Amino acid sequence: MHASHGVGYAEYNQKHEVRMDIEQQREREYQESRRMVADIDRKFTNHL
Repeated sequence: MHASHGVGYAEYNQKHEVRMDIEQQREREYQESRRMVADIDRKFTNHL
């Protein structure tokens, strides 16, 4: 937790605002990774 977000688990667990910021960041990263996978998949299937 601390290495990837700069916040310890205790602070994450105690502070709602910190938790929401981290969860929003995780969601953005997840959506970005899904877009990258879709782009790669689209490029791969177009070349078959």
